[in-house]
Amino acid sequence: MTDQRPIPLLGDVSLTYVQRIEHRLEAGFSDTRIAGLDGELQQRTGRPSHRIDIAGVLLGDTAADDLKSLQLAVAGGEEVTFASDITTALDLQRVVVKSFHAEQLAGHAGRYAYELSIAESAQLPPPAQVEGFGGLDEFGVGDLGFDTDLLGDLEGLADDLAGAVDGALDALDQLQALAALGDLPLSGLLEPLSGAVDGIGRIGSGLGDASRRASDQFTPEGGG
Repeated sequence: MTDQRPIPLLGDVSLTYVQRIEHRLEAGFSDTRIAGLDGELQQRTGRPSHRIDIAGVLLGDTAADDLKSLQLAVAGGEEVTFASDITTALDLQRVVVKSFHAEQLAGHAGRYAYELSIAESAQLPPPAQVEGFGGLDEFGVGDLGFDTDLLGDLEGLADDLAGAVDGALDALDQLQALAALGDLPLSGLLEPLSGAVDGIGRIGSGLGDASRRASDQFTPEGGG
């Protein structure tokens, strides 16, 4: 009868001629002495990683390549997958090779004995997501019934209006200078224009201040 046992696989390397696999796991309990209590209180702080020791040999035409792959896995320190009968019941997703030892005996070309120790590499939880209005969007708090981007548009409009007012004031100054050079009685004619420009300037300034105050109300502290 042909032996159909699954071959342990470490990354891309098939560990065909494994001689021994040992699985070690501590439950993660710590002993705490309590006055007057016989025995010790057992408190679990979380289990450590699964640890597996493997011993075997590399034979055949691919022995040298398999040895190189194992050596590179140890030297690179990258996480790899591992599958074997002894870990079937475990949720063992990724492992790292903690230590590796290989030897080649004289007179045995293309044959390498090895021992390696691997450990489970725990996966970190996903990072926290930053949500608008402290994460209350899903309760409808984030929807205020209007587009808060409009505040930025109003502020930009106020800046444009202020720029137009500055241009009008510059033009007014130039007209007054020309009138003074030519001794022309234009001061009375320019008074209505000057008053209108000043009025527009006050409107633009008030609009800019109002939009900035409104924007501050909806901008989180430290926001750009």
